[in-house]
Amino acid sequence: MTRTRFAPSPTGYLHIGGARTALYCWAFAKKLGGSFVLRVEDTDQERSTQASVQAILDGMRWLGLDYEGPYFQMKRLESYQRVVDVLLKSGHAYPCYASKEELDEMREGQRARHEKPRYDGRWRPENAKHLGLTPSVGVKPVIRFRNPDDGEVAWNDLVKGPICIQNSELDDLVIMRADGIPTYNFGVVVDDIDMKMTHVIRGDDHVNNTPRQINIYRALGETLPQFGHVPMILGPDGERLSKRHGAVSVMQYSEEGFLPEALVNYLARLGWSHGDEEKFSAEQLIEWFDFEHISRSPARFDGEKLKWLNQQYLKQADDTRLAALTHPFLEKMGCNVDEGPDLSRVVGLLKSRVNTLIELAQAAEYFYRNPNAPEDLKLLHYGATIKPALVQLLGHLESIDWERGFINTAIKSVITEHKIKMPQLAMPLRLMVTGTVHTPSIDVTLELLGREVVLSRMRSQLAVFPL
Repeated sequence: MTRTRFAPSPTGYLHIGGARTALYCWAFAKKLGGSFVLRVEDTDQERSTQASVQAILDGMRWLGLDYEGPYFQMKRLESYQRVVDVLLKSGHAYPCYASKEELDEMREGQRARHEKPRYDGRWRPENAKHLGLTPSVGVKPVIRFRNPDDGEVAWNDLVKGPICIQNSELDDLVIMRADGIPTYNFGVVVDDIDMKMTHVIRGDDHVNNTPRQINIYRALGETLPQFGHVPMILGPDGERLSKRHGAVSVMQYSEEGFLPEALVNYLARLGWSHGDEEKFSAEQLIEWFDFEHISRSPARFDGEKLKWLNQQYLKQADDTRLAALTHPFLEKMGCNVDEGPDLSRVVGLLKSRVNTLIELAQAAEYFYRNPNAPEDLKLLHYGATIKPALVQLLGHLESIDWERGFINTAIKSVITEHKIKMPQLAMPLRLMVTGTVHTPSIDVTLELLGREVVLSRMRSQLAVFPL
């Protein structure tokens, strides 16, 4: 059975690049009826935090990526020790007693000779014997993997195609620290073996790790998974995506009012394509996903494209769901949603005019709080000449049935009687009752605001009109 995994380190939030990798792993496993595993690589005890673990879990949940797990490396230390013992017994690993100062001196000498800085294998048993090295009393060693001296490591990458690395380019890496905690390249192999991973899909910053890991697989006599390395995501300026490009945390997009399905769609399309399809569901992604259509070149993150896509999803979203999602944003703005019209009707009226839930809340604000019209707009639209028409409209609105059609008829009758054009009346009217001149159709806006709110706001604003 196909098994993929996403294995983040809990040293920060779930970032966009990691989320896209998780999405590809998830979609591929789902397509083949397999399993997608979440594994938290928490062996960096100094930097790993429970808050980061929670941020990862929150991000996965918000994106809708269900998984097996999560599994935690720090709960699997016995497994790593068991495999280290196997490698020590077979001669594929050995203890190394070199101190940090000794290693630093070794690398400085290599740099001075214009050599590639690397571990020189001095504590390999035969070398230590030849050099007369003996362990210092009380010093606990690290465990190093004995990398093959010759030959090559080759694999057919699912994204990049054939890759070949000479073993002579690799040194003996540390697989177990002195405190008994595994290093990344070792822990990930043991985990992938134990969890029966068939496909390892990750960012292409791991390409250099893969030959080291393959050699560990071979030393253990285990079957290799298939490897696929996805190009990184760049910012609009062509540099690696970072905090300075804006939101790079998955949950930050939730906080900024994006819908999860829009971000999933955008991330899937960011480096992978299915013909010219721009908008598609998670179900379609699962059906269509393959490695052949993942680009080998880095993708560029385009925030405006994401906003456009989010707008498309907002337009089609269920109004009841949108109301529930918009409610917290309005509350944060100080609005009491219980003292206004049905929020689902409000968002249904406004959702085609905005890009995010925050913009939707901002557009809905005047339905739940008295607006404060900007002074420059008042000077532009509040005039003595239009006041009589607005006073007459106020009189009509006090007595008509409060329905859109009757409101529209009342407005048109005032326009006809005063021989003015619709904008001459509608613009100050909008400003009086909403605080802005940009609203949906004025009759439906007034209907939804309600008679008492409209009349109250008109009266208070007419009182400040110039004489």
